[in-house]
Amino acid sequence: MSRRGRWPGRDRPAGRQSEPRAIGHPSGNSDRRQREARRLLAVETARLIVESGIADHGLARRKAADRLGLDHRPNQPSDAEIEAALDEHRRLFQHDHAHRQRHKRQVAATVMQNLAPFRPRLVGEVLDGQAEPHTPIRLHVFSDDADALVHFLLDHGIPFDPRSRRIRADRERPIECPCLSFSVSGEEVQCLVLPEALLRQPPLEPGTDRPIRRADRAQVLDLLRSP
Repeated sequence: MSRRGRWPGRDRPAGRQSEPRAIGHPSGNSDRRQREARRLLAVETARLIVESGIADHGLARRKAADRLGLDHRPNQPSDAEIEAALDEHRRLFQHDHAHRQRHKRQVAATVMQNLAPFRPRLVGEVLDGQAEPHTPIRLHVFSDDADALVHFLLDHGIPFDPRSRRIRADRERPIECPCLSFSVSGEEVQCLVLPEALLRQPPLEPGTDRPIRRADRAQVLDLLRSP
């Protein structure tokens, strides 16, 4: 006598009923898509910073989102994620990056020699080894006469663009200083003219209470001699 067929799970002892098959959770898929969008946006933001010289991370993020067709608000990568993407970009193009750093430091050393009466100090990305193609060479020069560098450049026939920039001399005291920009060997040089008192007391980094890192010409030459 043939046995009747049973539906799966029917008449089975308690505790041995089959479990429903797991399926992907919609929120999990959404989280993965959002992480991938953040990663793509961080990579594109880093590329724009390097190749287009956009220093403002927020502006670079918005432009990257437009290029990728993404809404930058829910997918916005943090500054730390962008810095990690920048480090990866530099690692992939290490040869070009090292050559660029060396060239900018060589130009900085030459300019600092010519500006020796103003006791120049190199600051910023060129000193820190983080310069991109469009990053200017930033120098602090010192004189209590705000027009002294203007006269020096005019006397030597060097065209320049006068601007001003606000810095934090200390925690309580922001000051406005002249900033003169000119070109040397295809590189933009920005000279911030500071009072001589700030030669001994460096101004503070933006957004922190740490003194800005600076290097004199001898220290820049040491960097050029190092492998």
